[in-house]
Amino acid sequence: QVQLVESGGGLVQAGGSLRPSCAASGRTFSSYAMAWFRQPPGKERKFVAAISWSGGSTYYADSLKGRFTISRDNAKNTVALQMNSLKPDDTAVYYCAAGPLVRNVPGDYDYWGQGTQVTVSS
Repeated sequence: QVQLVESGGGLVQAGGSLRPSCAASGRTFSSYAMAWFRQPPGKERKFVAAISWSGGSTYYADSLKGRFTISRDNAKNTVALQMNSLKPDDTAVYYCAAGPLVRNVPGDYDYWGQGTQVTVSS
């Protein structure tokens, strides 16, 4: 069982940066692949980035490569998403998720946080 709690969202102007973080409880955090998804208002949840259990492999949605960076600290049971050069289209609720394998489909993840709101103003 893994419980996930996101933090670090907020309001930022276009061009700015945010670094939401996800804290996990449970001794088996380091055995899970972790991912971030986002859900804009009225739209479906979509893949943002994922990282393998060791942190050695990372994957990104093609449209976000170069602006977003996912990282994890297994000693602290945390995963973070560094978001740079933010645009109004990045406005969404951002969710972290844990699952057995790195995937880009929400249904492949077993545990979810409650989400953190990111709002980018123009």
